[in-house]
Amino acid sequence: MPAAPASGPSGGDRHPRLRERWRRALDEHTTPAQRPLLAAWLAFGCTFGAARLITHGIRGGWLPWGNISAGSTHLHHYNFGIATLAGVGLVAVRGDQAYVGHPGIGALYGTGSALIADEFALLLDLKDVYWAKQGRISVDVSLGILSALGLYLTAVPFWHEITKVSRDHVLERLAA
Repeated sequence: MPAAPASGPSGGDRHPRLRERWRRALDEHTTPAQRPLLAAWLAFGCTFGAARLITHGIRGGWLPWGNISAGSTHLHHYNFGIATLAGVGLVAVRGDQAYVGHPGIGALYGTGSALIADEFALLLDLKDVYWAKQGRISVDVSLGILSALGLYLTAVPFWHEITKVSRDHVLERLAA
């Protein structure tokens, strides 16, 4: 017979759901200012990967749908990225405090940015070179953004801690 679930200090299940554990980890290890940036980074990476997967699937014929068009005009995914960033900008300009700095807005920002960065080569030369050798610059730019933002997210807490420790050390020396 299975043992009854053990109760923790709060009287609940000792093994909280994964979402609750993630929420607690975010609350303990990030500041409210870091969360939207983290959401933007995650959304950028997921959107970039999804856009590449979908475009490969459309081109390879193994996805059941085709390109998005308005009449006979093909709509590139950077168009949706621009629309998304315009919406995020509107939220920022309007300044609704409930949304400014919200992780959901950060995620939308990352999504829109990824859709644009994935077609950077097209926007650079105004030629559809997505599948050509020149289109590789879009991948390089996107991976560069993802890497730089990831480095920033991991390095900033380190440098803040180093600054704090150094400041405390200097203040101790001055007080002595």
